[in-house]
Amino acid sequence: MVDKHIAELKAHMDKTMQVFEHELMKLRTGRANPAIVEDVKVDYYGTHTPLKHLARITAPEPDLIVIQPFDKSQVHAIEKAIQAANLGLNPIVEGDLLRIKIPRLTEERRKELSKIIHEKAEEAKMALRNIRRDVKEKLDKEKKNGTLSEDDHERLMKELDKVTHEYAAKVDQAAQAKEKQLLTV
Repeated sequence: MVDKHIAELKAHMDKTMQVFEHELMKLRTGRANPAIVEDVKVDYYGTHTPLKHLARITAPEPDLIVIQPFDKSQVHAIEKAIQAANLGLNPIVEGDLLRIKIPRLTEERRKELSKIIHEKAEEAKMALRNIRRDVKEKLDKEKKNGTLSEDDHERLMKELDKVTHEYAAKVDQAAQAKEKQLLTV
């Protein structure tokens, strides 16, 4: 019963890490990555649908993304959606597919993206602290009700802090790796 709280904490923190890493993948670092455009919303017969549900997205070269719509009639709708997403990308329609050449990043844009990385890292750490707070409240409640002993409470609080610090370090590592990738010309 005691370790279920730590298991719950780790499960929630793992999900937070996955979301954070996915957010980092979306950031453009001068290399082609399908994650950059996969969540762009396309007006598909009146419904805003993520691009990843409408097309096959590949990166055959380090500076090229190729989008192959499942419904060939949606090529121009996809093109408009990518331009409207304000990603700084210019899709080129070639028959029934789109090619997006990924331009080199300017120094100014690199610094801007670096700030965004730090903001996303801080958001992830805030989410981790919120998860920790929720589990701490549960532990305090159990201690007050008498279902959790004083010793177990202290041990779990130390474990709670240890796990939180580990995940915060993982967030910092992921952010530093992404920033290094971003600043490498």
